[in-house]
Amino acid sequence: MLHNNLPRLHAATLARILATLQKDARIDAVLGSGSIIHGGMDDDSDLDLVLIVRPQDYRQVMSERLALAGRIGGLLAAFTGEHVGEPRLLICLYGPELIHVDLKFVVLDDLDQCVERPQLLWSRAPREVQAQIDAAAVQWPNQAAQWFEDRAWIWLHYGATKLHRGELFEAIGMLGYFRENVLGPMWRQRAGQPQRGVRRIDGDEAARAALARTIARYDADDVRRALACSLQLYLELRAAAPPAVPTPHMPQALLEWLEPH
Repeated sequence: MLHNNLPRLHAATLARILATLQKDARIDAVLGSGSIIHGGMDDDSDLDLVLIVRPQDYRQVMSERLALAGRIGGLLAAFTGEHVGEPRLLICLYGPELIHVDLKFVVLDDLDQCVERPQLLWSRAPREVQAQIDAAAVQWPNQAAQWFEDRAWIWLHYGATKLHRGELFEAIGMLGYFRENVLGPMWRQRAGQPQRGVRRIDGDEAARAALARTIARYDADDVRRALACSLQLYLELRAAAPPAVPTPHMPQALLEWLEPH
Protein backbone atom coordinates (compact mmCIF):
# COMPACT_ATOMS: atom_id res chain seq x y z
CA MET A 1 0.00 0.00 0.00
CA LEU A 2 3.01 2.31 -0.02
CA HIS A 3 2.72 5.44 -2.07
CA ASN A 4 4.69 5.02 -5.28
CA ASN A 5 5.91 8.56 -5.79
CA LEU A 6 7.67 9.45 -2.53
CA PRO A 7 11.15 10.95 -2.60
CA ARG A 8 13.94 8.61 -1.50
CA LEU A 9 14.25 9.87 2.10
CA HIS A 10 10.49 9.96 2.60
CA ALA A 11 10.06 6.44 1.26
CA ALA A 12 12.85 5.11 3.47
CA THR A 13 11.50 6.91 6.55
CA LEU A 14 7.96 5.70 5.91
CA ALA A 15 9.19 2.11 5.51
CA ARG A 16 11.01 2.38 8.85
CA ILE A 17 7.95 3.86 10.54
CA LEU A 18 5.64 1.15 9.22
CA ALA A 19 8.05 -1.61 10.20
CA THR A 20 8.13 -0.23 13.76
CA LEU A 21 4.39 0.33 14.11
CA GLN A 22 3.45 -3.06 12.72
CA LYS A 23 5.16 -4.57 15.75
CA ASP A 24 2.96 -2.57 18.14
CA ALA A 25 -0.38 -4.36 18.55
CA ARG A 26 -1.99 -1.15 19.79
CA ILE A 27 -1.67 0.45 16.32
CA ASP A 28 -4.29 -0.77 13.86
CA ALA A 29 -3.50 1.33 10.78
CA VAL A 30 -1.39 4.11 9.32
CA LEU A 31 -2.85 6.68 6.92
CA GLY A 32 -1.16 9.32 4.79
CA SER A 33 -2.32 12.92 4.53
CA GLY A 34 -0.93 16.25 3.38
CA SER A 35 1.26 16.09 0.27
CA ILE A 36 0.81 12.32 0.07
CA ILE A 37 -2.75 12.89 -1.08
CA HIS A 38 -2.51 16.42 -2.55
CA GLY A 39 0.46 15.58 -4.76
CA GLY A 40 3.52 17.73 -5.35
CA MET A 41 5.61 16.05 -2.65
CA ASP A 42 9.28 16.90 -2.97
CA ASP A 43 12.45 16.62 -0.90
CA ASP A 44 11.34 19.51 1.32
CA SER A 45 7.85 18.18 2.09
CA ASP A 46 6.71 17.00 5.50
CA LEU A 47 5.64 13.39 5.95
CA ASP A 48 2.11 13.62 7.39
CA LEU A 49 0.82 10.41 8.97
CA VAL A 50 -2.33 9.48 10.89
CA LEU A 51 -2.02 6.54 13.30
CA ILE A 52 -5.21 4.62 14.09
CA VAL A 53 -4.97 3.39 17.69
CA ARG A 54 -7.17 0.73 19.31
CA PRO A 55 -9.70 2.60 21.51
CA GLN A 56 -8.84 0.61 24.63
CA ASP A 57 -5.15 1.53 24.23
CA TYR A 58 -5.56 5.16 23.20
CA ARG A 59 -4.86 6.78 26.57
CA GLN A 60 -1.77 4.68 27.09
CA VAL A 61 -0.43 5.35 23.60
CA MET A 62 -0.98 9.08 24.02
CA SER A 63 1.04 9.02 27.24
CA GLU A 64 3.83 7.05 25.54
CA ARG A 65 3.82 8.60 22.08
CA LEU A 66 7.18 10.30 22.46
CA ALA A 67 8.77 6.96 23.33
CA LEU A 68 6.91 5.33 20.44
CA ALA A 69 8.25 7.95 18.04
CA GLY A 70 11.73 7.34 19.45
CA ARG A 71 11.54 3.63 18.70
CA ILE A 72 11.35 4.45 15.01
CA GLY A 73 14.98 5.53 15.25
CA GLY A 74 16.72 8.81 14.51
CA LEU A 75 14.35 11.06 16.49
CA LEU A 76 16.13 14.37 17.12
CA ALA A 77 13.31 16.48 18.59
CA ALA A 78 9.54 16.40 19.04
CA PHE A 79 6.72 18.43 20.54
CA THR A 80 2.93 18.28 20.65
CA GLY A 81 0.57 20.37 18.55
CA GLU A 82 -1.40 22.44 21.04
CA HIS A 83 -0.17 25.62 19.33
CA VAL A 84 -2.20 24.69 16.24
CA GLY A 85 -5.17 23.43 18.26
CA GLU A 86 -4.31 19.78 17.72
CA PRO A 87 -3.04 18.10 20.92
CA ARG A 88 -3.27 14.69 19.22
CA LEU A 89 -0.40 15.69 16.95
CA LEU A 90 3.27 14.91 17.60
CA ILE A 91 5.58 17.00 15.44
CA CYS A 92 8.90 15.24 14.91
CA LEU A 93 12.30 15.91 13.38
CA TYR A 94 14.29 12.85 12.36
CA GLY A 95 17.90 12.72 11.21
CA PRO A 96 20.79 13.09 10.79
CA GLU A 97 19.46 13.38 7.22
CA LEU A 98 16.69 15.74 8.23
CA ILE A 99 13.03 15.05 7.65
CA HIS A 100 9.93 16.50 9.33
CA VAL A 101 7.31 13.91 10.28
CA ASP A 102 3.87 14.62 11.76
CA LEU A 103 2.28 11.76 13.68
CA LYS A 104 -1.39 12.26 14.52
CA PHE A 105 -2.93 9.74 16.94
CA VAL A 106 -6.66 9.00 16.52
CA VAL A 107 -9.17 6.17 16.88
CA LEU A 108 -11.11 4.80 13.94
CA ASP A 109 -14.33 6.63 14.83
CA ASP A 110 -12.46 9.94 14.56
CA LEU A 111 -12.50 9.40 10.79
CA ASP A 112 -16.23 10.14 10.65
CA GLN A 113 -15.34 13.73 9.79
CA CYS A 114 -12.09 14.77 8.11
CA VAL A 115 -10.65 17.92 6.59
CA GLU A 116 -9.21 15.75 3.79
CA ARG A 117 -9.63 12.12 2.78
CA PRO A 118 -6.48 10.24 3.87
CA GLN A 119 -4.78 7.42 2.00
CA LEU A 120 -4.56 4.01 3.61
CA LEU A 121 -0.88 3.00 3.80
CA TRP A 122 -1.13 -0.05 6.04
CA SER A 123 -3.75 -1.71 8.23
CA ARG A 124 -4.47 -4.89 10.18
CA ALA A 125 -8.05 -4.68 8.89
CA PRO A 126 -7.81 -2.82 5.56
CA ARG A 127 -11.41 -3.35 4.45
CA GLU A 128 -12.82 -1.94 7.67
CA VAL A 129 -10.52 1.06 7.70
CA GLN A 130 -10.99 1.80 4.00
CA ALA A 131 -14.77 1.65 4.44
CA GLN A 132 -14.51 4.21 7.24
CA ILE A 133 -12.34 6.46 5.06
CA ASP A 134 -14.76 6.18 2.13
CA ALA A 135 -17.76 7.03 4.33
CA ALA A 136 -16.12 10.01 6.05
CA ALA A 137 -17.62 13.47 5.67
CA VAL A 138 -14.79 15.56 4.25
CA GLN A 139 -14.86 19.32 4.64
CA TRP A 140 -12.00 21.80 4.84
CA PRO A 141 -12.49 24.21 7.79
CA ASN A 142 -13.05 27.34 5.69
CA GLN A 143 -13.90 30.56 7.47
CA ALA A 144 -16.94 32.66 6.59
CA ALA A 145 -16.73 36.19 5.22
CA GLN A 146 -17.90 37.62 8.55
CA TRP A 147 -15.08 35.81 10.38
CA PHE A 148 -12.53 37.72 8.30
CA GLU A 149 -14.38 41.03 8.63
CA ASP A 150 -14.63 40.77 12.42
CA ARG A 151 -10.85 40.35 12.68
CA ALA A 152 -9.28 42.17 9.75
CA TRP A 153 -9.61 45.74 10.97
CA ILE A 154 -8.50 44.89 14.52
CA TRP A 155 -5.39 43.12 13.25
CA LEU A 156 -4.55 45.92 10.81
CA HIS A 157 -5.06 48.52 13.55
CA TYR A 158 -2.75 46.52 15.81
CA GLY A 159 -0.06 46.65 13.14
CA ALA A 160 -0.58 50.39 12.76
CA THR A 161 -0.21 51.02 16.50
CA LYS A 162 3.09 49.11 16.51
CA LEU A 163 4.26 51.18 13.55
CA HIS A 164 3.47 54.43 15.37
CA ARG A 165 5.28 53.20 18.47
CA GLY A 166 8.35 52.32 16.43
CA GLU A 167 7.99 48.57 17.11
CA LEU A 168 8.64 47.66 13.51
CA PHE A 169 9.39 43.99 14.17
CA GLU A 170 5.94 43.67 15.75
CA ALA A 171 4.31 45.48 12.84
CA ILE A 172 6.14 43.35 10.27
CA GLY A 173 5.12 40.24 12.20
CA MET A 174 1.48 41.30 12.06
CA LEU A 175 1.74 41.81 8.31
CA GLY A 176 2.91 38.21 7.96
CA TYR A 177 0.16 36.99 10.27
CA PHE A 178 -2.45 38.91 8.28
CA ARG A 179 -1.16 37.47 5.02
CA GLU A 180 -1.31 33.91 6.38
CA ASN A 181 -4.68 34.13 8.12
CA VAL A 182 -6.67 36.59 6.02
CA LEU A 183 -5.28 37.49 2.61
CA GLY A 184 -4.01 34.05 1.60
CA PRO A 185 -7.20 32.21 2.61
CA MET A 186 -9.42 34.82 0.97
CA TRP A 187 -7.39 34.68 -2.25
CA ARG A 188 -7.80 30.91 -2.36
CA GLN A 189 -11.51 31.21 -1.62
CA ARG A 190 -11.98 33.57 -4.56
CA ALA A 191 -10.18 30.99 -6.72
CA GLY A 192 -12.58 28.29 -5.53
CA GLN A 193 -9.91 26.51 -3.47
CA PRO A 194 -9.75 25.45 0.20
CA GLN A 195 -8.49 28.25 2.45
CA ARG A 196 -4.98 26.82 2.98
CA GLY A 197 -3.21 30.02 3.97
CA VAL A 198 -0.28 30.83 1.70
CA ARG A 199 0.90 27.26 1.21
CA ARG A 200 2.30 26.88 -2.34
CA ILE A 201 0.57 30.10 -3.36
CA ASP A 202 3.87 31.32 -4.81
CA GLY A 203 3.09 29.38 -7.97
CA ASP A 204 0.14 31.67 -8.70
CA GLU A 205 1.70 34.63 -10.51
CA ALA A 206 -1.13 37.04 -9.72
CA ALA A 207 -1.24 36.03 -6.06
CA ARG A 208 2.53 36.32 -5.79
CA ALA A 209 2.49 39.85 -7.19
CA ALA A 210 -0.40 40.99 -4.99
CA LEU A 211 0.90 39.47 -1.76
CA ALA A 212 4.47 40.61 -2.37
CA ARG A 213 3.26 44.20 -2.03
CA THR A 214 2.23 43.43 1.55
CA ILE A 215 5.82 42.56 2.56
CA ALA A 216 7.74 45.35 4.29
CA ARG A 217 11.39 46.19 4.86
CA TYR A 218 12.56 47.30 8.30
CA ASP A 219 11.63 50.88 7.53
CA ALA A 220 8.71 52.86 8.97
CA ASP A 221 7.56 54.29 5.65
CA ASP A 222 7.70 50.88 4.01
CA VAL A 223 5.74 49.28 6.85
CA ARG A 224 3.10 52.00 6.42
CA ARG A 225 2.98 51.28 2.68
CA ALA A 226 2.65 47.52 3.26
CA LEU A 227 -0.17 48.04 5.76
CA ALA A 228 -2.02 50.22 3.26
CA CYS A 229 -1.50 47.58 0.53
CA SER A 230 -2.81 44.89 2.88
CA LEU A 231 -5.88 47.00 3.57
CA GLN A 232 -6.55 47.58 -0.13
CA LEU A 233 -6.05 43.91 -1.02
CA TYR A 234 -8.44 42.90 1.75
CA LEU A 235 -11.09 45.22 0.30
CA GLU A 236 -10.58 43.76 -3.18
CA LEU A 237 -10.93 40.21 -1.90
CA ARG A 238 -13.85 41.10 0.36
CA ALA A 239 -15.81 42.35 -2.65
CA ALA A 240 -15.98 38.78 -3.98
CA ALA A 241 -17.74 37.57 -0.81
CA PRO A 242 -19.00 40.54 1.25
CA PRO A 243 -19.73 40.08 4.95
CA ALA A 244 -23.29 40.49 6.15
CA VAL A 245 -22.24 43.18 8.65
CA PRO A 246 -19.37 45.41 7.49
CA THR A 247 -17.40 47.14 10.21
CA PRO A 248 -18.55 50.77 10.62
CA HIS A 249 -16.22 53.61 9.59
CA MET A 250 -13.84 51.27 7.79
CA PRO A 251 -11.63 51.66 5.83
CA GLN A 252 -11.64 55.45 6.29
CA ALA A 253 -10.91 55.40 10.01
CA LEU A 254 -7.96 53.06 9.61
CA LEU A 255 -6.52 54.97 6.63
CA GLU A 256 -6.54 58.10 8.78
CA TRP A 257 -4.91 56.18 11.64
CA LEU A 258 -2.13 55.04 9.32
CA GLU A 259 -1.03 58.62 8.75
CA PRO A 260 2.06 59.63 10.78
CA HIS A 261 1.15 60.77 14.29
